[in-house]
Amino acid sequence: MSALELSIAERKAHRAEAHHLDPVVMIGNDGLTPAVKKETDAALNAHGLIKIRVLGDDRVQREAIYRELADELNAAPIQHIGKLLVLWRPKPEKVRAEDEDRKPGPRDFKVLKYSKRGGQRPEVTTVRVLGNQRLTPGGQVKRAKPKQKSVKKGRLG
Repeated sequence: MSALELSIAERKAHRAEAHHLDPVVMIGNDGLTPAVKKETDAALNAHGLIKIRVLGDDRVQREAIYRELADELNAAPIQHIGKLLVLWRPKPEKVRAEDEDRKPGPRDFKVLKYSKRGGQRPEVTTVRVLGNQRLTPGGQVKRAKPKQKSVKKGRLG
């Protein structure tokens, strides 16, 4: 695989985004091991834009690590300053399995209550309506089906 090629403007934008990031992957004195590559790949899948800290003092070795990671992981090299490397790769789309039995979740509605005096603004409240409830025209939340009353409790009361 080869590294992604970005325009100067795209690289500049990613550099600005990476400014506040902390390093996610640390490369020790052992250099670029398969475990480091695997961890870097997982971090790129999770975050897209990552910083890597290289603990070695050899600049040539750091540049080689930078190029090798970008090539093998199909990532775009964004920045190399000192012992920090910044790589970017677009995050893959998450595939969600559709659950056919899933019911709709709660919905939020804005309810306006107008004042009896005409010159005032209406009062706005947000009401959460669950799946087994409905909202009446007056802004009241009602159950969709009335509760069934037991026969025994009906005889007592």
